[in-house]
Amino acid sequence: MKKVISVAMAAAMAVSLAACGQGGGSQDNAGKILIGGIGPTTGSNAQYGTAVRNGAEIAVEEINALGGEIQFGYKFEDDETDNEKAVNAYNNLKDWAGDSPLVVVGATTSGCTIAVGSETYADNVFQITPSGTDAKCVQYDNAFRTCFSDPSQGSVSAQYIKEHGLGEKIGIIYDSSDTYSDGITKAFTAEAEEIGLEIVASESFTGDSKTDMSVQLQKLQSAGADLVFLPIYYSEASTILKQASDIGYTPSFYGCDGMDGILTVENFDTSLAEGLMFLTPFVTTSEDEKVQNFVKTYEEKYGQTPNQFAADAYDSVYAIYEACKKAGATADMTSQELCDALKTAMTEITIDGLTGKGISWQANGEPNKEPLVAKIEGGEYTMLQ
Repeated sequence: MKKVISVAMAAAMAVSLAACGQGGGSQDNAGKILIGGIGPTTGSNAQYGTAVRNGAEIAVEEINALGGEIQFGYKFEDDETDNEKAVNAYNNLKDWAGDSPLVVVGATTSGCTIAVGSETYADNVFQITPSGTDAKCVQYDNAFRTCFSDPSQGSVSAQYIKEHGLGEKIGIIYDSSDTYSDGITKAFTAEAEEIGLEIVASESFTGDSKTDMSVQLQKLQSAGADLVFLPIYYSEASTILKQASDIGYTPSFYGCDGMDGILTVENFDTSLAEGLMFLTPFVTTSEDEKVQNFVKTYEEKYGQTPNQFAADAYDSVYAIYEACKKAGATADMTSQELCDALKTAMTEITIDGLTGKGISWQANGEPNKEPLVAKIEGGEYTMLQ
């Protein structure tokens, strides 16, 4: 009999521990507002999701260490850059939260953010994406973003190139299969036409044909493009820089925030990126004390150097924190009550973050902050005026 009782108690304890470890209202969540993160930590885009996960985690730990009334629980789900898996990740986070109030930091990529956004809107759960740049990422009133949108990156880049005389004949290479790249390209092209910036060639590739860009580069070279606009991610950009060098094509190169991280590409000759410019809200070489403290903490904790994805995630959590304080949010609210409160509070706060001073938000979910341009010099990022 004692053996039967002992086995039964052990089984009960195992069930209890499993429930605590997998969500559904664990005791660890008691008295906390829960932040659920979503992004790729495996697959080809793992570097982005991992940075978002880590940046948000540092912010949560800092805020909780303040010992204030607002305390956060935090859990991150891998979506593998797959829309369906991103929705599954969101459902996992809801199960984890149980009756505790949940807000979502994510997703990391635009497609997944849009997919999750339809679900959070239906549930009236607050969502802020650190890095989802497509216009549809904030199409609902519960959704905000910390990064610049694709249209704003495209138009600002065209203006900056024109105003600073960076190139007279512009070529473009973009990924037509990617909403991020395609959206920026359309906005850049429209703005270039408006302000009289000459585009002499615009060539595309897809996710299935991104290993050989020689044809695209030869067309731009033949058209006389002296600046190549690359609204793409840094892994593909590293291929383009290498293949441009192979054919002796040496224009200036200009990218957007997806370029951040190019100096970390494995087996890439970083000297090929010398002189590359890109729009970014964050560089690790900034003399700002807050930035330097973040970089130090990140490197000590994860053994890596943070990029702007990590910085935007960090700022996203602090935006939630300030909005929660402004709204008088408490852990006994429902997710829906918290969402309604944060929708208004987000338009009433201002934060000095890693990605900008005096960042504020509009009711349409868009941030107000100054764009910055970095240039790679001597193997490091430097900020341009």
